[in-house]
Amino acid sequence: MTSTDVRKDAEDSGPSGYAAARLRLLQEEARSGPPRRSALAELTDDWLSGLFTAGAEQLRGASLIAVGGYGRGELSPRSDLDLVLLHDGSDSGAVAALADRIWYPVWDLGLALDHSVRTPAEARKTATEDLKVQLGLLDARHIAGDLGLTAGLRTAVLADWRNQAPKRLPELQELCAERAERQGELQYLLEPDLKEARGGLRDATALRAVAASWLADAPREGLDDARRRLLDVRDALHLATGRATDRLALQEQDQVAAELGLLDADTLLRQVYEAARVISYASDVTWREVGRVLRSRAVRPRLRAMLGGGKPVVERSPLAEGVVEQDGEVVLARAARPDRDPVLPLRAAAAAAQAGLPLSLHAVRRMAAGVRPLPTPWPAEAREQLVTLLGSGQPTIEVWEALEAEGLITQMLPDWERVRCRPQRNAVHIWTVDRHLIETAVRASEFTRRVHRPDLLLVAALLHDIGKGWPGDHSVAGEIIAKDVAARIGFDRDDVAVLAALVRHHLLLVDTATRRDLEDPATVRSVAEAVGSQGTLELLHALTEADALATGPAAWSSWRGSLVADLVKRVAAVLAGDDLDEPEAAAPTAEQERLAIEAIATGGPVLSLRAQTEPPVDDQPSGDPEPLGVELVIAVPDQPGVLPAVAGVLAVHRLTVRTAELSALNLPDGVEGSVLLLNWRVAAQYGSLPQAARLRADLVRALDGSLDIAGRLAERDAAYPRRRGVVAPAARVTVASAASRHATVIEVRAQDAPGLLFHIGSALEDAGLRMRSAHVSTLGANAVDAFYVTDGKGVPLAAGEAASVARKLEETLRG
Repeated sequence: MTSTDVRKDAEDSGPSGYAAARLRLLQEEARSGPPRRSALAELTDDWLSGLFTAGAEQLRGASLIAVGGYGRGELSPRSDLDLVLLHDGSDSGAVAALADRIWYPVWDLGLALDHSVRTPAEARKTATEDLKVQLGLLDARHIAGDLGLTAGLRTAVLADWRNQAPKRLPELQELCAERAERQGELQYLLEPDLKEARGGLRDATALRAVAASWLADAPREGLDDARRRLLDVRDALHLATGRATDRLALQEQDQVAAELGLLDADTLLRQVYEAARVISYASDVTWREVGRVLRSRAVRPRLRAMLGGGKPVVERSPLAEGVVEQDGEVVLARAARPDRDPVLPLRAAAAAAQAGLPLSLHAVRRMAAGVRPLPTPWPAEAREQLVTLLGSGQPTIEVWEALEAEGLITQMLPDWERVRCRPQRNAVHIWTVDRHLIETAVRASEFTRRVHRPDLLLVAALLHDIGKGWPGDHSVAGEIIAKDVAARIGFDRDDVAVLAALVRHHLLLVDTATRRDLEDPATVRSVAEAVGSQGTLELLHALTEADALATGPAAWSSWRGSLVADLVKRVAAVLAGDDLDEPEAAAPTAEQERLAIEAIATGGPVLSLRAQTEPPVDDQPSGDPEPLGVELVIAVPDQPGVLPAVAGVLAVHRLTVRTAELSALNLPDGVEGSVLLLNWRVAAQYGSLPQAARLRADLVRALDGSLDIAGRLAERDAAYPRRRGVVAPAARVTVASAASRHATVIEVRAQDAPGLLFHIGSALEDAGLRMRSAHVSTLGANAVDAFYVTDGKGVPLAAGEAASVARKLEETLRG
């Protein structure tokens, strides 16, 4: 039966004919989705138009209008009918009688009805007072009666909305936020409300309202399709339950999936989550743009007055190479070339997360469209930027979602596709698999001061459940995937093995602690054999807690934490024989020996700058080597203050220290004197590297005290105040009491920042300590440093004195 036949039956038979035609339409298997919704709206229009015409034979100046979802032609099987009977006020009695002729037949059929009777002036006044009424009228559509009356109201309502948008849009945004707080996020809920939850149909309607204001518009790619998919699911839900419901309950998901021809309930939920994610991301971008426009409107008159009516200057502050901040967002620099810089997306994302700023939609899309794939293995910078992004705390989530929305995550990490939007049918879990992995990294970022290798902790957090996209035990599958991913992003063989072990055993500690007898030596030995080393145990302990905290409130408690801590303590005792002493100094290279002899001869610092590169890989069209940074080797006659002087000069020149080693150099026979050798890997924060001669000149001044490094750094901090970005965990300073027989080992774990190493070195020098060696690493945004120190006589510090030094240093760094 055709649509024309169905509509004719409705016209001929009155209400009962409409009911029969409606039922036949809903039972047509060949028609579903938008065509069925449109046909149902047309069928209902014809019926209501007939009711209106029959009741308004002598009435002029009235019309019947559909609003809300019915106005958009989006009638689901059990949708309400949202109607307004509009009139010019000339015959109130006739209008009241007409209303009865329309409303009662609707009620008699058991259809839900949201109705009102108003003049245009009353409708506009009510819309001004009630935002929900105004939103409904934005979708007003004429059904019957005086078309001019309807058109006049539509024109007036749209004009009112655009004129009042600066006031009403913040009100709409607040309404959306309150609803999200009550209903949760559609893309993560096991029993979501398709309409009210964040990312649902209400938010899609709000985006239409923003677009109608002409102040801003949502990213349109995929938005209509996402809305259609949610409407299709709601249609199937209405047909499966026979009720007007928007909540996709667990017991109904299989039936709804079957109604849509989907494989199973998980496939259904994944489609719902993907649609909700598109709408949520579009909402974030749109509301950010609304805020920018409204701020711009508020500031522009003052700027024009200050600039004498001239065009305001757009401020752009550098954040990283090729990345700048503009108007509260992270955008690409004018000279940025995504087609030549495969690390740019990760660099931009890390800079945005560290600054606590969003990535602009234009920047993400430009990178997604033009960036070339990362080589395999990744260059060192790409790996470091990934670690920095993962270690940035809560801002990581928004930045990651921006990259994922444009396909950049799956381009860099293809295995991510299998866990993207994957539901977890477990009451303990509150997130999808992919969001849980990011939440675990966020939690792990709080524990980076507890471990020696925060980079391995953060990457393990990202990958620990990656096997849930495959059949079988996800820990076993995840171990295989983690090996491949870790090697692809450039970790060496030992680190790959550690990451694989962390993924394979990420449930080992909590399962053993809560299910096994810890007094049984065999239990502890089995865990020690699986873990293998103190370092892996330390990482696994932090990962276990981060994983549980990111799962949900029911997954972690002080009781579970104490059991795991007890197990870790027992396993550590078994592994205690693996403690390492201070490493022996390696024999100097010919270049190091040459620099040392020259330093003795000149009585001052001598340095060498040399670029480090990786060989080109097959998929690099240019065949150019990938830069690893610049190796800076410095030889200095042994004297106090060398470490803070070198670190301070590098900070003044905006050089980031990736790794650093300080040690005393054994000179050849016949050469008198003592030389300190510093071997650094550095990179410019942005721009080009300084000349070696300039570095040496400033180093000479720093060592003789004529260069006020502390003052220079303070001036720069005052001129460029730090942005309110990620709130990093506080610095932690500890004493590794059994790490060396020859020196006291002071370990520092802190957020990397300009001048950090200078401040550490200065504090240790002020304490009157001699430095035998130093081992400095910057892993993402985390500094992990170890300093081997003695007192003035070359003797390790007493336990109390060492603790006091550590405590004072920690207070200095936290201040």
